Amino acid sequence: MSESLSLTRAARLIGIPRAELQRKIKLGEMVAHDGRVTVSNLLACYPDAQLEDTAETHRIALIKERAFGKRVFERALPEPEVLAARITDLGKTLATSQAQVDRFNDLLSKLWDKLDDTPDISITELKKWLEQEVELATEPGFINPLAIKDNILRVMTAQVTILPSKHDFMVEGHDSMLEAAMRAGIPLNYGCSGGNCGLCKAKVVSGEIRKTRNHDFIIPEAEKHAGYVLLCSNTAVSDVVIEAAVADSVQDIPFQQIEAHVKATGLINDDVLLLHLQTPRTKRLRFLAGQGITLRLGRSFSAVLPIASCPCDDRNLLFHIQRQPGNLFSDYAFDKLKMYEMVEIEGPQGEFILHEKSPRSQYFFAFDCGFAPIKSLIEHAMSLEVENIHLHWIGSSKQHIYLPNIAHAWDDALDNFTYHEHIAGFDLRSMSGKRDETLSKLLQEILTADENMLQGDIYIAGPEDAVNVAEHFFTEYGLPKTRVSASRVK
Repeated sequence: MSESLSLTRAARLIGIPRAELQRKIKLGEMVAHDGRVTVSNLLACYPDAQLEDTAETHRIALIKERAFGKRVFERALPEPEVLAARITDLGKTLATSQAQVDRFNDLLSKLWDKLDDTPDISITELKKWLEQEVELATEPGFINPLAIKDNILRVMTAQVTILPSKHDFMVEGHDSMLEAAMRAGIPLNYGCSGGNCGLCKAKVVSGEIRKTRNHDFIIPEAEKHAGYVLLCSNTAVSDVVIEAAVADSVQDIPFQQIEAHVKATGLINDDVLLLHLQTPRTKRLRFLAGQGITLRLGRSFSAVLPIASCPCDDRNLLFHIQRQPGNLFSDYAFDKLKMYEMVEIEGPQGEFILHEKSPRSQYFFAFDCGFAPIKSLIEHAMSLEVENIHLHWIGSSKQHIYLPNIAHAWDDALDNFTYHEHIAGFDLRSMSGKRDETLSKLLQEILTADENMLQGDIYIAGPEDAVNVAEHFFTEYGLPKTRVSASRVK
């Protein structure tokens, strides 16, 4: 095993979120250099890592428990050719390690001979000490537990590192490198995801890859020789380093026009409709979490809505539509929209996105249907293993907190997540002087209960009037606008 590990691999070996390692590094409890930690430092912080009860063991056990059919195992394991290649590579590594051990033993034999010819007592003591240390290190059954775990991890998964951004992610099962990156919340450049457009082309700097499907896009021979491949059509066999662009801002996402169809609709409650759109397989929507798009229903009724789903599933788009009697778009969505109906979408748009590189805690304030873009941001933050996520959902009434089970499930499942519900008691879409004061007082109570909030990043989404009050409240406390992000949902 290498002298040092990436944070992604180290977290997998120990069985903890990557965010916990980042927190320890930030607090000075663990030393890291250039995004890597040494094995000795890792074991010093987590001495119980030698136990067999690891996250990877749990993951495999869970797969077995859920394996009602063969397809589950096929999805969890790499293809036979990839698995064979990884085992072969691992065998070479183990053979090299054994050769190094043999050479080490030969060196020790020569050292003993030399020491036997030296009558000096201090040398004799040194020899005795060396014998004890070697005997201890080579006694039967002495195995570095992290080496075993890392070997298993290398067979089951491969790590991809992206240059120059230094993002990294793990490739599992049958995933292409593009699919794995999207699941990890890394916004690589791509278009069709089907090997037709060539936008996901990247250069392989090191490591072994395998083509998983043919593609129509033709890569020039010169670029092939230079190592360029399509990420949507190749998987990683061994640990791989690639050169590829990662979207850092909304300017990096192109404007798109797509005809999607209605996959499903359903009432969340009497006033909120869940709309599930699905794009064609060869023309998916590329967007950043928190952004919105223009939807056109019935070829004429349009509205700009935030996307309520994660960019990691770019083909399935979710929206929360609030009932607004007399609004043509709302009336059509609730009363006339049919399954499989075509819906024109344009976008994405908006700059309400996550500050991915921020080391601060994340505080989310959702007012009524402002939960839609907040949900997208939180799901993206989870895929990035962002540490310390706090959600406050403020509803005009209890009815306006329309998906509490999702937030409660996050709160129950995640150690670094807290959730609180608040009822304003009035329509947050229509604020006045008295209501402004009441909402500000509620925000003050929330702030007083969490003294660390002003050291975090604030995200606010909902009706314009309520968002304006909240945004003013936090900037009045001295927070710069770069740390107070707002989305006004109509």
